Amino acid sequence: MRRRPSLHHCRDSRRAVAASELAVCLPILVLMVLAMIECCTMIFLKQSLTVAAYEGIRTAIEPVSTTANVQASCNAVLTDRRVVGATITINPVNFQALTRGQYITVTVSAPAAKNSVIPGSFFRGKTLTGTATMMKEF
Repeated sequence: MRRRPSLHHCRDSRRAVAASELAVCLPILVLMVLAMIECCTMIFLKQSLTVAAYEGIRTAIEPVSTTANVQASCNAVLTDRRVVGATITINPVNFQALTRGQYITVTVSAPAAKNSVIPGSFFRGKTLTGTATMMKEF
């Protein structure tokens, strides 16, 4: 006559299977969550750079604007959004001398590694850039 396995043995077997499934799936889930957080951080950084460039270009097209005014306008947005290590470029450099109808471009760049939430970022070595161009009207 054959013996039936006890209920206690079946429960232990199920727990072992659940533990091994967790051991396999948990690292993958954690990696996916960290990757999503990092991607959202980089999307926020890209948007922040674009907004800073837009605010800078709006300042640049004003009649009595200076390079310092444009940089201050960009830096105000970057500071509010906690962007670190950004560089601001205005093209052409002597935008004050432009005549009506000519274009001015403001570019704001920042390294992804300095603005990452997670050390050892997926975006290591990348630089994100936001650009805005407007026509001088005054």
